[in-house]
Amino acid sequence: MTDTFPAIRLVAVGSTNPVKVAAARATIHRLAPHVEVRGIAAASGVPDQPWGDDETIRGAVARARAAREALDADWGIGIEGGVVDAGDAVQTCAWVAIVSRDGREGIGGSLSLTLPAEVGRLVRGGMELGHAMDAVTGEHNVKQNAGAVGILTRGLVTRQ
Repeated sequence: MTDTFPAIRLVAVGSTNPVKVAAARATIHRLAPHVEVRGIAAASGVPDQPWGDDETIRGAVARARAAREALDADWGIGIEGGVVDAGDAVQTCAWVAIVSRDGREGIGGSLSLTLPAEVGRLVRGGMELGHAMDAVTGEHNVKQNAGAVGILTRGLVTRQ
């Protein structure tokens, strides 16, 4: 495969979550196998549990910008998971932002899943989705492993 982006040397991911860093690395390496992809803690500027697409997108963009600047990277990637009020239910949402050194930005979203009623109740009560999934499933640290998507699809779709 030809390297599509030979001038890119470093991509910073605005997270130290191994699932998010691995997802960014797997995607970037399909386009540019030589690029170093490094995770770094980056503030989202939104609550730990973002509500709605707008807030979740703002968090992803903020993480991408902060990570790119912190490592003086060519590109920054921010990945933010949130929840959306869907009337009687709560649904997942996830957004990814990528920013370049010259200021270009791109944003993309992923699938949305309706959460089980008990998880929705806990999230509406103020609990972060990952902690709510831990409480309902009895698992530990869901958000850095299978994630809600992995559990709800029984592994058919991975968080990465």
